Order: sequence, then structure tokens, then C-alpha cells
Amino acid sequence: MPEGPSVRKFQLLTSPFVGQVVAKVGGSSRKLSVNDLNALRLQDSQVHGKNLYLAFVTAEGPVGPTAEETALQREAACGAHCPAQGQQGQAGVPHPHSQDEELQEAQHSRSEAPEAAEGWGKWLRIHFGMFGSVRANEFSRASRANKRGDWKDPVPRLVLHFESGGFLVFYNCRMLWCSPPRADPASDILAVEFHRGRALRALCAPDPICYTLLDQRYFSGLGNIIKNEILYLARIHPLTPGSLLALSDLERLLDCALQFSSEWLHHKLRGQGLHPQVYQKEQCPLGHPLMKGTFGPSGGFKRLTWWCPQCQPAVL
Repeated sequence: MPEGPSVRKFQLLTSPFVGQVVAKVGGSSRKLSVNDLNALRLQDSQVHGKNLYLAFVTAEGPVGPTAEETALQREAACGAHCPAQGQQGQAGVPHPHSQDEELQEAQHSRSEAPEAAEGWGKWLRIHFGMFGSVRANEFSRASRANKRGDWKDPVPRLVLHFESGGFLVFYNCRMLWCSPPRADPASDILAVEFHRGRALRALCAPDPICYTLLDQRYFSGLGNIIKNEILYLARIHPLTPGSLLALSDLERLLDCALQFSSEWLHHKLRGQGLHPQVYQKEQCPLGHPLMKGTFGPSGGFKRLTWWCPQCQPAVL
């Protein structure tokens, strides 16, 4: 599923529509009555980890911020980790997961939602699936034939047409109404408020390091692609207990996580793809054969992991 950088771009695509009124809706969502969004004003757009939140109010309610105010707020919130907004378009997942992974992550995502807080308005929580994406002022078109040989365009789950004439399209996502989100930016790997000290303390746990990196309480937005890539960049075996690693190794791993995530977002905003070094690869950049395994806590969430036995030796 889309990780933090992808969902951050989705949020940037929706921000210019904040303050506008929904004139017409469409989509194939069965769990959400899309007609409920008619004549509502998009009041706010937020991203927390791997989830996108949209706030709606009645059109007669408080007017949302202007596009300029939204841009200034976004710049202040993102700081150095969030480059200027790029061109509109799709921000999909660069490398698809298997169906088993998607099912597991969909189940796991229930624990990733921020705690709810009381407040006014309607908040729509959007969690994206394996090929989930957002498009602004355009629809997705089929790039290849499906298994049946049909060239059918993807069916959007939700389409929001605004009075200004623009529209937003949401693909492969699950949507539900919720209370206003209350998330801790100190755990967001793309937020300027990210707390290094708390993250380092979490990495020092005796659990395998690949378990801790996917813990959204400390690394909100960090997913399986980022996990695989930064462990290789830091030359750390995924099953190494964090308590056995030197502080300098943990610092280097954390630096890799923040830099990789920021650069991935930067590439996305420029319309550039991701070129992983080990994720779903057979060899590392040095030509060594890679190994693959499914790791996760006992009775918990498990994900596929790729690593190089030579570049990432096991710690005894």
C-alpha cells in the first residue's frame, strides 16, 4: 500500500480544493454513501502516517482557508522535509505487493489510525489499497490489458466535482466517517516535529529491528519498501535485535530513514519513480544474491523482507 511519501503527495493534490463546495459526486464505493457529500464544503485536508483525512462542513458553515493560506500552512508544517508542491497527477505505489501482503496490511491498518478527538464537522478517513491513488482533474486510464484481456479503465471509488470546475478522483481505497484525527507529529517521519530521541529509544528494544521500524507508534508512514531499503543502506541485518546494535548504528539507520523518505517524496513531486536497491530484487547493487523471508512478531503482522547476507551480515 502507499507509504508516507505517497500519501503526503495525495494530500498536496487535495489541498488546492480546500474551501470549495462539492457540486456533484460519483464513484463505486459501497461502504460510503457518496451522495452524503453533495453540497458540502471541503474544510481541511490532513495526512497522518498512511491515512488521508478530509474534513467536510455544510456549505453555510465556516469558510475554509484560501489556497494561498493552505499553501502557507503546509509549508510551515512540512518545512525542510516537504518540498514545494509538484504537478498534479497520480501518485501510485511504485512496486505492487502480493495479494497476501495487501490483505495483511489492510488488517494491520486498523491499528494505525490516530486517536479520535471531539470536534465539529465530518471527517472522512481514506486508507489506500495496493494500487490506491489520487488524481486531480483527470481520470486514470488503463496502461495494459487485464487478466481477461480487456482494456478497461480503473473504476474510481469516489469522484468529487467542485463548483470551481475541478475534480478529485480516488482509486482503490477504503473510506469511513470518523471523528477529527488527533495524531502525534513526533512520530511522523516526514514531519519537522519528528522526535529522534523517542525513535532511538524504540530502536534500542530487544526485538528484531525490522519489527520496530514498522511500528507506526514511533515511525508513522514508514512502510515495507522504506524498511527494506534503509536496512540495506545502513548495512543492518533485518533480524538483528536493536539492543545489540551500537548507538552509532542506530543513528545511521535513523538518518537513512529520514533521508530516504524525504528524497522519495521529493522524487514523487517531480514525477520521478523510485528505483529500489533491494526491494523485490534478486541481487544487490554489488551483485550479491539477495535472500527473502517473511518476518513479523509472533501472532502479529508479517511482511516480506529482502536483504543481502554479505552486505548485511547477521550479528551474533
